[in-house]
Amino acid sequence: MSDLIQVIKSKIRKDGKISFHDYMEMCLYHPEFGYYTSPGVKIGKQGDFYTSPYLGNAVGEMIARKMEELWRNMGKKPFTILEYGAGTGKLTEDILSALQVQEEMYQDLRYCIIERSPVMVGLGKARFKEKPKLQGKVEWLKEISEIKNFSGCVLSNELLDNFPIHRVVMQAGLMEVFVDQDNGFKEVLKPASPALTDYFSALGVVLPEGFQTEINLQAISWIKEVADALKEGYVMTIDYGDLSNEMYKSSRADGTLCCYKNHSVNDDYYAFIGKQDITAHVNFSALSYWGQLQGLREVFFSSQGGFLLEMGFNDWALKTYSGEKDIALAAQKIAMLRHALITDMGCKFKILIQEKGIAHPGMLLDS
Repeated sequence: MSDLIQVIKSKIRKDGKISFHDYMEMCLYHPEFGYYTSPGVKIGKQGDFYTSPYLGNAVGEMIARKMEELWRNMGKKPFTILEYGAGTGKLTEDILSALQVQEEMYQDLRYCIIERSPVMVGLGKARFKEKPKLQGKVEWLKEISEIKNFSGCVLSNELLDNFPIHRVVMQAGLMEVFVDQDNGFKEVLKPASPALTDYFSALGVVLPEGFQTEINLQAISWIKEVADALKEGYVMTIDYGDLSNEMYKSSRADGTLCCYKNHSVNDDYYAFIGKQDITAHVNFSALSYWGQLQGLREVFFSSQGGFLLEMGFNDWALKTYSGEKDIALAAQKIAMLRHALITDMGCKFKILIQEKGIAHPGMLLDS
């Protein structure tokens, strides 16, 4: 029996059954035994999953182009990029490397990172140790309150999908999944709290009987915190998920929660405890709705594929691989990258951009 299993069982014996939210929190972020807070490779070939930045620097290049556009929209003033959940710093490096050529923007650029995992902070700092020109631009913060009232852009890539969620199922009323123990872990249902029932009421969502899904209350708290700290600028959220009309279709009646282990997907949340990723789709309608209540106006929403194409992915790919001696190999590499970033992950991932306090946004809503 793993140490984390004993920790969870001890908590249940002491406090009684716990919400799946609290169970997921411990699985991912327990200070000593959590998936993201314990040593080990999580991302890439030797890890459990890939993220888009690990398939080359295309995503970072295209985001950098958008950041420059946002900087221009704000009148070319000093610009802060605050990246949440930067992990090993791969995306950070790609963005900063691309922005270096824009000297006017780069000289007044501040790049801050908020990363919850001490392990990831260590990996990120090690990445920039050999890159002094980039290292001087990067600051690691513990929380956003350290730079309140800043101007620029809050960036997150695959952050919110790892926020602990509440699992719910509609019966005669809305019920929440709790975790108990009896020779192992078992699930029990309790009536959902007002915070959970109010979530669907606010979004105008009515679940049919038997429908199971997830509610990410932490994402709401996060967007409120971000909106409060941002004086002027943008929030760019990249993650896999959908709008409400897709999230609650009959084909998703079992929810979107899943686990990643060794590049395989499973739905056994009680296996490999602390040794596998647990994740759920992000409801972008909720982010937009609660963001608007906090003064964040939605100005852009698209699939990742659509975003990359709009930012010039095709021209970038041709230029990047133009030096290949083997034309056929170059074409193959472009085709594989295009399939991964535009067709496959490009359809699953969405990008939402919200703005606050911008007199002339200079962007059209893409629905």
